[in-house]
Amino acid sequence: MSSDPITSDVLALLRDADPEIANLIEKEGERQDTTIELIASENHASPAVMHAMGTCLTNKYAEGYPGARYYGGCVWHDQIETIAIDRARSLFGCAFANVQPHSGAQANAALFLALLQPGDTFASLELSDGGHLSHGLKVNMSGKWFNPVHYPLHYDTAHPDFERIDYDAVERVCMAHKPKLLMCGYSAYPREIDFKRFREIADKCGAILHADIAHIAGLVAAGEHPSPFPHCHVVTTTTHKTLRGPRGGLFLTNDEDLAKKFNRALFPGTQGGPLMHVIGAKAVAFGEALKPEFKRYQQQVKVNAKALASALTERGFRISSGGTDNHLMLVDLRPKSAELTGADAERWMENAGIICNKNGVPQDPRPPKQTSGVRLGTPAATTRGFREPEMARIADWIEQVLTSAGAASVTGRVREEVRELCGRYPIWSTGEPAAARG
Repeated sequence: MSSDPITSDVLALLRDADPEIANLIEKEGERQDTTIELIASENHASPAVMHAMGTCLTNKYAEGYPGARYYGGCVWHDQIETIAIDRARSLFGCAFANVQPHSGAQANAALFLALLQPGDTFASLELSDGGHLSHGLKVNMSGKWFNPVHYPLHYDTAHPDFERIDYDAVERVCMAHKPKLLMCGYSAYPREIDFKRFREIADKCGAILHADIAHIAGLVAAGEHPSPFPHCHVVTTTTHKTLRGPRGGLFLTNDEDLAKKFNRALFPGTQGGPLMHVIGAKAVAFGEALKPEFKRYQQQVKVNAKALASALTERGFRISSGGTDNHLMLVDLRPKSAELTGADAERWMENAGIICNKNGVPQDPRPPKQTSGVRLGTPAATTRGFREPEMARIADWIEQVLTSAGAASVTGRVREEVRELCGRYPIWSTGEPAAARG
C-alpha cells in the first residue's frame, strides 16, 4: 500500500464505492513508492498540493476572472485565484499572471490565438533537437494552423558549443523569415538559455519573444537558472515538473496589453470554466516554492543531475552536449552499444524499477518510437531525498541492466535493490516531500 497519506485516505473511501478503481490507485501508489522516477517532466507533489486538488473546489464553475465571473457563488474562488496570481507574480518577479491554463500546451495554444493569425510565421527549435510538440509539430495545431520555421543546434563536432543553441543561426533564420513570434524554452535541452541574446534577435527582426519554461520553471523560481524576465515579452510554463505543483499551466508577462490579449484568448478563446481545485493546488505549490527550502531543493536537483551525467559518462555513455546545466540530460546510447535503442533501454530499465523515457538525440537516425537515446532527470529522485551517492548507484544499475540486454537475472536483482533503496528513502513520511525535510 502507498505510504502517501492522500492516496491512503482516498483508498479508504473508494474501497466500498469503487473497489476496481481503488485497486488500481493502490497499485500505482505502490509503483511510485518502490521505483526510481527519472522522467525529467515528472515529480512528486506534496500532500498539501494533493489535498487541495481533492477538495470541494472541484464542484464549482467559475468562468471568467476574479471579480468578473459569469456564475454566482464565486466569492471564495475569487480569493483563492487572486492568492495564486499574487504568489505566481512574486515567485517569477513579473507584473501579470494567469493561473487558469489547464496545461502548458493549452497555454501555448492560447498564446498563438492571442498573438498570431492563421498562417503567420513563428520561429522555434525543431522537436527532434529538443523542442516541444506545441512549438510547431505538423500534427499539432501550432504546425497545422501556423507557419513554423526552425533554427538548429550547432552540429559541427569541432565547435565548442556542439549540440547547443546556435544563436547565430537563430538570427539568420529570423532575419530571413521575419517571424511574428520567436520561441525559446525546450523539453529536452540540458543547457542554460541566453534570454538576453534571444531578445536582441527578436528586437532585430521585429518579433515578440516567448519563453516556454515548462521544464526549468522551478529552477528559474529558485534563482538556479537565469530568468526570462526582463528579456521575454511573454512566458508560459507548466506547474508540475521542477515546480513540483499540480499538473497545469501558467502565463506570465510584464506587458499589460499582452496580458489582456492572453486573458481573452484563454477565456473565452480556448477554455471555458477553470479547474478551481487545480488553481487552489497551484496556490499551495507557489507558496511552497516561495520558502527557502525550495531553493535548497533546486540546488540539489542540479547537483544530482551533474553527478548522474558524470557517472554515466565514466561508464561509457555519451551525454548530449557533454553535460547538463539544469535538471535533465540526454543519454546517447550508441557509443555503449550500436544496437541498443531507447525503446529497449526504457523497457529494460522499467523492469528493473528505474523509470525513464526513450528520447531522440540531436540528428537521431532512428524514428521517435525507437530512438537512440533516453532522457533522464533528477527532480523526482531529489524530492525523494537522493543525493550524489545515490546518483552513482543509479548509474551502476543502468549500466548493469543495459549491458546485460535486459537479462531477467540482472533486472530482477536490480529491481530488488531498487526496492530496498526506495524503502530507505520513502517519498512520504512526515507529510511532506523528503527533500523539504532535509
